[in-house]
Amino acid sequence: MRKMLLIEARLLLREPAAVVFAILLPLALLLGLGSSIPAMQEVNPDLGGQRAIDTQLPGMMVILAVVTMAFTVLPGVLVSYRETGVLRRMSTTPVSPVRLLVAQVVNNLVVAIAATVLLIVLGHLVLGSVLPQSPLAFAGVFVLGTASLFGVGLLITALAPNAKSAPAIGSLLMFPLMFMAGMWVPRELMPDLLRRIGDFLPMAPFADALRATWAGQTPQMLHLVVMAVTLLITGALAARFFRWE
Repeated sequence: MRKMLLIEARLLLREPAAVVFAILLPLALLLGLGSSIPAMQEVNPDLGGQRAIDTQLPGMMVILAVVTMAFTVLPGVLVSYRETGVLRRMSTTPVSPVRLLVAQVVNNLVVAIAATVLLIVLGHLVLGSVLPQSPLAFAGVFVLGTASLFGVGLLITALAPNAKSAPAIGSLLMFPLMFMAGMWVPRELMPDLLRRIGDFLPMAPFADALRATWAGQTPQMLHLVVMAVTLLITGALAARFFRWE
């Protein structure tokens, strides 16, 4: 298993898009927007008296890093392996294709964690944004929310007809979900109907719970339940429809 992880890690690092979009792009947006827009560093009553650079902006950049890996990179690689017969050939050897699946998930998760750590540390050092005030709760929400988004990514993998369509399907899902999560307009400024709809989608509960624990607050139970249910449903459907060839 260790050898499989290392091989897949090398292959992942050969794809610059994964590094650029999952690590460098969110980091560049955080530092660029946070330092160039004065309003980002001003206390905003609409954000509960916080500055945008404290939880809103870095929280959304964490979501961007995670969803990039979950919705585009992971499905694209796994569907290409299925399409080129890699999974089918592995099923005839002592090396189970399940190991490859696990290695891919783990390596993509490591990239998402690395991006999150960089966003937290450099945001604090460069912009003066606050560190997560409830680190254990923050970590728990991160794990649950990331797992739920990876569940969606595996469902995309199971249903995508070919390697070209997998990232496209992921992108089509990603942008409206990111909007509902508050990427471009903070959820606090959205109409009540949009906020309520977002509460039951995969990404907005993750964003709100992440920001809550970042600020030292308790996340809403509804958001935790939605993330857990999303993980269970997408995981079950992915297992039901996943094809090795």
